[in-house]
Amino acid sequence: MKIAFVSSEVVPFAKTGGLADVAGALPKEIENLGNEVKVFMPKYYSIDENKYNLKYNNAIGEMFIRTGGHTKSVHVFNGKLPGSNVDIHFIDYPPFFHRHQIYTDDWDEDERFILFQKAVIEFLQRISWAPDVFHINDWQTALMPILVKDNYSWDKLFDKSAFLFTIHNIGYQGRFSQDTMFRAELNGAYYYPGGPLEHEGGVNFMKGAIHFSEILTTVSETYAKELLTAEYGSGMQDFLMMRKDDLYGIINGVDYDIWNPETDRSIPFQYSMSDLSNKIENKKHLLQQMNLDFDPNIPLIGIISRLAIQKGFDIVSHVINELVHLNAQWVVLGSGESKYEDMFRSMAYNFPYKVSFYQGYNNDLSHLIEAGADMFLMPSRYEPCGLNQIYSIKYGTVPIVRKTGGLADTVQDWNEYNTYGMDIGNGYSFNDYSGYALLHAVQRAINDFHNKPVWHKIQMNGMQKVYSWKYSAEKYAELYARAIAKKKGN
Repeated sequence: MKIAFVSSEVVPFAKTGGLADVAGALPKEIENLGNEVKVFMPKYYSIDENKYNLKYNNAIGEMFIRTGGHTKSVHVFNGKLPGSNVDIHFIDYPPFFHRHQIYTDDWDEDERFILFQKAVIEFLQRISWAPDVFHINDWQTALMPILVKDNYSWDKLFDKSAFLFTIHNIGYQGRFSQDTMFRAELNGAYYYPGGPLEHEGGVNFMKGAIHFSEILTTVSETYAKELLTAEYGSGMQDFLMMRKDDLYGIINGVDYDIWNPETDRSIPFQYSMSDLSNKIENKKHLLQQMNLDFDPNIPLIGIISRLAIQKGFDIVSHVINELVHLNAQWVVLGSGESKYEDMFRSMAYNFPYKVSFYQGYNNDLSHLIEAGADMFLMPSRYEPCGLNQIYSIKYGTVPIVRKTGGLADTVQDWNEYNTYGMDIGNGYSFNDYSGYALLHAVQRAINDFHNKPVWHKIQMNGMQKVYSWKYSAEKYAELYARAIAKKKGN
């Protein structure tokens, strides 16, 4: 199959979240299965052409693309996904993409990604490459089915192309004013009360993709079910319910070339399931870096996160005093809402022997926390998939999570499964979205930490699990075939 994989961010070129990890790893595995894949993303200001050996596409040259009644001069740079032969094409238009952030609150945010999507389509026209499937991701690419159907309906190149739309986080839908119809130059017949693009008086990119894509996916089986409810559907639940037979959940994989304690060069001491002795050496090194004292009898709890309500830090704040008085140390890496940054900054100031806070992001430190911490806390309000809990179990770092989305699919609570005589638990989880439930889960983990045979069993249960992209890619390949068959059926 020919697959056009279109994403607003791709590791290692640009990243704000899990979408970039998916876009950097999945296409490689899809191609390894014998398919031809081309990846597309914007060429942001932060992308170093020399570092990644990007080449200007002279054969295409200048592309004149119209949005909002005005023509823009767009160019394309070509490269490869690192460690693969997968082509990646960068859409270059500096006025839109040479900004200090990938995503903005600027007045033309809709037009930025309208241009990106049109440029992908027009590039494919120029090279006469018709994908069997467009794999589009989140709102920034969600207009592509309707653009092909409307703006480019004159070109029969894409008549047989199917669309698979992946929802990575339904909280971000691409909601804009009715003026977006003019900027996209779309037929007004698609915008009317209750129509494919209209939602709550404005244009909703994601709703359009839900309506017009052959297949819909999201990044865990539990999240696929949650999206059909008012609690998690963010206003899209009714539209998804109408498409529930075409909605599938596929858990994200992990790139074990990067996240593997046996080979990880971002940590000072490598280790494996058969010999965990170096894990404690990583803990010592991490504590030294974070100015905390080492004590083998005190568990170290790690947090790596965007500090926001979605990630559960409101309920953390409800029991922060109780948490900080537990017999544990804390290492926190992240940034986000100022009130939660202030909360951890205050913890570190008032309890310097217990808490260390690094504001921002540091890739090497994130690997060291995964390797050196004893536990990893993810109390998310909702979590489509989550990757850090999967990294954690690979590193023998026991996750403590709220039972939602991908966290529910990957973390089995030790006490819950033990109650039924099954010692398959690999972490701790809690159902209620409350500070008390979170606190109780952390207390259970700390209690079991001191029972070394039990703790070792929990670590082993996690480390033996495999969440490779190969398995996920096979599932996506099946759905690509299903999308093609559905398109033919139309």
